[in-house]
Amino acid sequence: MSGSETLPGLSVLMPVYNEIASIATILDRVKATLPGVTKEIIIVDDGSRDGTREWLTGHFPSVCDETSIVGGAAPQNEFSRECTVRVIFHSRNKGKGGAIQTAMRAATGAVLVVQDADLEYDPDDWHVMYNLIAGKKVADVVYGSRFYGKPHRSLYFHHYVANRLISLIFNVLCNQTLTDVETCYKMFTREVLKTLNLTANDFGIEIQISTQIALAQKWRIYETGIHYYGRTYLEGKKIGWKDGLKALWYLIRYRITPGN
Repeated sequence: MSGSETLPGLSVLMPVYNEIASIATILDRVKATLPGVTKEIIIVDDGSRDGTREWLTGHFPSVCDETSIVGGAAPQNEFSRECTVRVIFHSRNKGKGGAIQTAMRAATGAVLVVQDADLEYDPDDWHVMYNLIAGKKVADVVYGSRFYGKPHRSLYFHHYVANRLISLIFNVLCNQTLTDVETCYKMFTREVLKTLNLTANDFGIEIQISTQIALAQKWRIYETGIHYYGRTYLEGKKIGWKDGLKALWYLIRYRITPGN
């Protein structure tokens, strides 16, 4: 990317639920990555009960609720010259999908990426992803794969099998070659966002986003390896075997009716 080139702004969609132990660290990491790129971090607290909500209120006092962003721009807090933060509170827990949908409605950037509030994913991996979209301009969507040659923590075998099986079935149904369709790291342009019609409020949002992107058959989809610092259940991991079973059902459901 040329030093004189105006780089597209990046909206970071951050669903948060009970992440008091990691929220400060992940915000610092997001702020530090991609220097020179204007970033807005849209935090959607999804009914946290562990002190996360109070921490956000204390550090970013200009907050808004979900309804206040429908009619116009939401308040922002300056985090740095290149990075602003807006905080949206859900009055009750809606699920990861519901939080992402709220963040999407508030986003203003030309490029968007989903970032979990834990420390399993490293924002420094955005450099390659963002360059494919904004620098080389060869991609509309970039997936960050946990199974693509970068260091990742060895954890649960059944999670590994489930992720690979879900990706395989997705590829068969949608004629793709992705290795990690369930990854948090999905980066895409605003043009892609405008075509999405999302309804899933739980972890099914991962399948619904991917299905709608793949079935559109017009987006340039890339994949690159990312680091993965996975958590155990004792360390706060939330997704479980029931979510894996739901994902298999969602693969069929969203292949037949992607927007429902």
